[in-house]
Amino acid sequence: MKSIIALGMTVFLSAEILAQDDFVLPAGDADTAQALVETALDSDLAWDIVESLTTSVGPRLAGSEAEARARVWGEELGRELGFDRVSVEPFTMEFWERGEMEIVMTAPYEQALYGSALGGSGRSPFLGAVNAEIVYFRNIDALTAIEDGALDGKIAFVDGDAMVPSQTGAGYGPSNQRRRIGWQHAERGGAEALVVRSVGSDSHRMPHTGMMSSMDGEWADIPVIAVSNPDADHLRRLHNSGEAIEMRIRSTAGWRGEVTSGNVVLDLIGRENPDEIVLIGGHLDSWDQGTGAVDDGAGVAITTAAAALIAQLPQRPRRTIRVVMFGAEEVGLLGARAYAEQHADEIGNHVLATESDFGARTVWQLVSNVSDEGTPAIDAVGDIIGPLGIVRGGSNVPGGGPDIIPLAMQGVPTVRLSQNGSDYFDLHHTPDDTLDKIDPDELAQNVAAYVALVYLAAELDVDFRSATEDE
Repeated sequence: MKSIIALGMTVFLSAEILAQDDFVLPAGDADTAQALVETALDSDLAWDIVESLTTSVGPRLAGSEAEARARVWGEELGRELGFDRVSVEPFTMEFWERGEMEIVMTAPYEQALYGSALGGSGRSPFLGAVNAEIVYFRNIDALTAIEDGALDGKIAFVDGDAMVPSQTGAGYGPSNQRRRIGWQHAERGGAEALVVRSVGSDSHRMPHTGMMSSMDGEWADIPVIAVSNPDADHLRRLHNSGEAIEMRIRSTAGWRGEVTSGNVVLDLIGRENPDEIVLIGGHLDSWDQGTGAVDDGAGVAITTAAAALIAQLPQRPRRTIRVVMFGAEEVGLLGARAYAEQHADEIGNHVLATESDFGARTVWQLVSNVSDEGTPAIDAVGDIIGPLGIVRGGSNVPGGGPDIIPLAMQGVPTVRLSQNGSDYFDLHHTPDDTLDKIDPDELAQNVAAYVALVYLAAELDVDFRSATEDE
């Protein structure tokens, strides 16, 4: 079997009926789920999908021509894999483009820095650059404490600490504050530009991009640049030595007007309850510096491959399985919000939802937030996928993935197959997010976990929704 398979992983549960509390998993369903797991572990389909997406389409910035080509790719893939219904659901959005960028430390000596304009960044003066001394801030809290106008004619530099790698990526939220809200305080202080330490756990000169937060619908008028962790370390050492630091920043980033994006929707129509939907997916767009393999080509590949393997069964499951390749996730969950709005009349028909959007490393935990009736069924799923090295986590854990948030907020039950994210933020939103970072065996383990979960969720006569609808 695969090199990642732990001892005993291929010794699956027998065809006997599995029971959890008062729930009974029929032997035939258990057998089918286990057979799907074995098929998935030996399948290269997910690898072929992510290889095709990253190679034939490449980077897929939200709202760009490349994202439009990705939607065509998704439609063609869905038809090729035998989905019953393939469609694109368009929505409009404002398009931000990176343009060109240069950042150079000019004093105490000249040295080019490795930086990336953050999503929503403004541009430097037309045909010009910002040339100014930096004001150093140890962290985002120090910047938020400044008085209005205190940074007139200066460039603010917000340091901080590199993220500590962890399986869950727990450090991302706190570290991300400097990226999200720093510009608001830099502008309030009168700064000509803002530079922040890259939000990531790597030690390479690979700066992380990502979207800033708007303020009442407004975006930055100044350039906002993330510099790599080694460059931020260098600036800190110079500051600590007492040196005055100056920079030159030239950026042409900015908003280019309204464009059309869209969600690609692939359905396997349920044989008995076609209006009941088990929704899975990933986001089709990516940042433009790498090829979006880990974020989130892998998620698109994992969920599409899982559904495609189920499509090869002699008959469709009872419920509809829907794969959504969400558009424009990186710039504010725009596709997810559009999906929730466009399907508002059938939100109650979504019986379960989840997304793969945390890379391509192995799944290690199953968590859920479903009804009391549905929880034992998810426990039984946990028994099926346990030999893959996956533990059953909490049964009242909200989530499902970023693109699932608008659905979860309206009461759609969720599950999450948690992946090992220990190196995710080494690659996330950087030029290093490329296909070579994905291990085919680990990708197959993801598909094996999803295929069992999705098949059973669509086949079992269990209501995952009742508790959430009463809340």
